[in-house]
Amino acid sequence: MAKPVILTVDDDPDVLQTVSRDLRHQYGDRFRIVRADSGQAALDALQQLKLRNEFVALFLVDQRMPQMSGVEFLEQALDMYPNSKRALLTAYADTDAAIRAINSIQIDYYLLKPWDPPEERLYPILDDLLDDWFASFRPPFEGIRVVGNRWSPLSHQVKDFLARNQVPYQWLDIELEGEATQLVEYAEADGKQQLPLVLFPDGSRLIQPSNLAIAEKIGLQTQAERPFYDLAIIGGGPAGLAAAVYGASEGLSTVMIERQAPGGQAGSSSRIENYLGFPVGLSGVDLARRAVAQARRFGVEILTPQEVTAVQITNPYRILHLADGSEISCHALLVATGVAYRKLDVPGMDQLCGAGVYYGAAMTEAIACQGETVYIVGGANSAGQAAMHFSKYALEVVMLVRSPLTKSMSQYLIDQIEATNNIKVCVGCAVEEVKGDKNLEAIVIKNIHTGESETVEAASLFIFIGAMPKTDWLDGVVERDERGFILTGPDLIRDGKPPKGWNQDRSPFLLETSVPGIFAAGDARYNSVKRVASGVGEGSIAVQFIHRYLSKV
Repeated sequence: MAKPVILTVDDDPDVLQTVSRDLRHQYGDRFRIVRADSGQAALDALQQLKLRNEFVALFLVDQRMPQMSGVEFLEQALDMYPNSKRALLTAYADTDAAIRAINSIQIDYYLLKPWDPPEERLYPILDDLLDDWFASFRPPFEGIRVVGNRWSPLSHQVKDFLARNQVPYQWLDIELEGEATQLVEYAEADGKQQLPLVLFPDGSRLIQPSNLAIAEKIGLQTQAERPFYDLAIIGGGPAGLAAAVYGASEGLSTVMIERQAPGGQAGSSSRIENYLGFPVGLSGVDLARRAVAQARRFGVEILTPQEVTAVQITNPYRILHLADGSEISCHALLVATGVAYRKLDVPGMDQLCGAGVYYGAAMTEAIACQGETVYIVGGANSAGQAAMHFSKYALEVVMLVRSPLTKSMSQYLIDQIEATNNIKVCVGCAVEEVKGDKNLEAIVIKNIHTGESETVEAASLFIFIGAMPKTDWLDGVVERDERGFILTGPDLIRDGKPPKGWNQDRSPFLLETSVPGIFAAGDARYNSVKRVASGVGEGSIAVQFIHRYLSKV
């Protein structure tokens, strides 16, 4: 934690230098001494301290200053730091003003100038004030602060990006917290029109930043260190991370490119309870954190947030074109881009996405749902895990499902849901419409058996209705099925013949696509098992076939 601040203000340079010297001599090991030669300069300094999230323990201020007296300064300073101790330096002629200030702004003490010797006339008084301050002081959050609006899609994007990349932050809602309004003013942002505001511990700030801008600021790697790799992996979910660990541990120079955050869809899961070796379960965030640490230990380069937009085949190389215009070449390529939740196509969805309507678990919104009714659409494991997580915060969780949970959800989750009093499962229910001006206000629920509709108030709707692969950028490169899932191995063989353009004297390996040297693993692969363990398994097995391919290159 940064040292608390003692701020001294005096317009007389000699006095200011002397008091600063005395303060630094006695308190410099525990406090940072900041000085200002006018009330306005001191207020400007306080704004910067506030943006850096530093705390002021004590104000030691001269009363008789031109333009702004000590009392006038303290009146404004206490709006920023109401719990700071305050002492007034006065001449004998100003004692009446100092006494009045005790009543008007509750100053804690006034000292007459000169204060020599400080050991007798200054330090004992300040010692008492600082001891009192420390007794009630609670250390501030040290890290990134995000000021925004709960219903802002961009605010949600920033929070989700930080959370999924396991970067601690403090959320300040502009509608609920006075400090948030202050910080926006001090940062010279244009009110609610320029949110979110992201404040960093060094006092710097970003207004309405992109994920890439945040990544560069917090030190995430977004650029590759070299132009060529043995193995490039696109996607940082369980399959991609497993391949990265096994590839790098077996001597392959490996780069993994992830467009959002390592962990993929599994990384947003609140609890994975059926993963081998973790009898009490673990969160998706924990799984991603462990896997990332393991991959980096073996020397894997992880680029995030970074996106591959195209692949160029120039045998024996595969050239990746990235969104920022750069290129990476590799011998072998593994596509592990996973899937995205399918969009709910009902009126009102587009304008409310990120403003009360969310795809996936959106764990960053859980605390904001305290005391509310949360609606979840979907009946698979991801929806069940989300329901259990939100039940810890919400007044009630309502699951809207077309069919009984037994058709799509693991029994252990069904048992947990049935045992949770504030989760209600509405079978045969579907969302027909969402309503709201700037944020979600109501949803229309239709009973698919009777055709009846009901409109209910709602502030949060989370959607888990199946998934589609993120493979459009591979159109014309590798063979995919009609939904975009990548065909591999035996699924490429038709009538005993290899895929069109296949130029090898062998059949495609088990996880190899229609282009030699390009492999696929995890949820984006056709007919894959949509489980974390199977993704890890496929990523691990893919490396075995990649070695076989590389041995012939």
